Amino acid sequence: MGVLNHNGHEHQAGPIGVDHARYQTLRVAFDTDVCSIQIHRPEANNTINNQLIRELRDVLEQCDRAAKVVVLEGLPDVFCFGADFREIEATQDAEGLYDVWLKLAEGSFVSVAHVRGKTNAGGVGFVAACDVVISEGRAVYSLSELLFGLMPACVLPFLIRRIGVARANLMTVMTQPVPAQQALEWGLVDICAEDSEQMLRRQLLRLRRLSKEGLSRYKRYRNSLDPTLTNARDRAIQSNREVFSDRRNLESISRYVSSGKFPWEA
Repeated sequence: MGVLNHNGHEHQAGPIGVDHARYQTLRVAFDTDVCSIQIHRPEANNTINNQLIRELRDVLEQCDRAAKVVVLEGLPDVFCFGADFREIEATQDAEGLYDVWLKLAEGSFVSVAHVRGKTNAGGVGFVAACDVVISEGRAVYSLSELLFGLMPACVLPFLIRRIGVARANLMTVMTQPVPAQQALEWGLVDICAEDSEQMLRRQLLRLRRLSKEGLSRYKRYRNSLDPTLTNARDRAIQSNREVFSDRRNLESISRYVSSGKFPWEA
């Protein structure tokens, strides 16, 4: 197995052929036809910025050609906490992010989210997009967007497909964390285990037996049965741009970053 990170210390060649020094927000490992991707922005609470989006798109394009299984995980205490508010004045690549989730959902591989700790906002988008979600028992899932006048515009098509309109609406309007066991009952999580790493290893033993050709054929067929995600893309991106271009929302976010105060606090 080779590990790729921004330090470029790993130089072992692998079937995916990734440039070892290319990624600064990810750690990528490969073992034959299984690719493991770790979101690695500990200095930013594993939040999403445009560089992360670009790097994920690059890796997933290569996985679409070569990998049978893609495992996406975060840090032990936080999977992904949504948009990086420190960079919110720069326009986030909503199209690119939606396409990353679309690739996780429709790519010719099995996408597995391994979730530990906190998952919020856009992090839920990553989870909802994956074929299989393995969650640590202490993980929590939340959508905080409405607290800042935003909305999970790009997340919702993926989340609704996972858990239905009513529960996606409840997560959106309540903005409260949903514990892993509740997420399991709702269908956001497929497998919940206290030792999620051991559970992941067990599932990979089975998944890697599948053929790339069989997976590609199955995913094409499944996508043809439900074109919801593709059809919702333009509307989701337009709605995302609308809330992120509202000056009042941006001012609320900027104030939160500088002072830690929510919009309703004096």
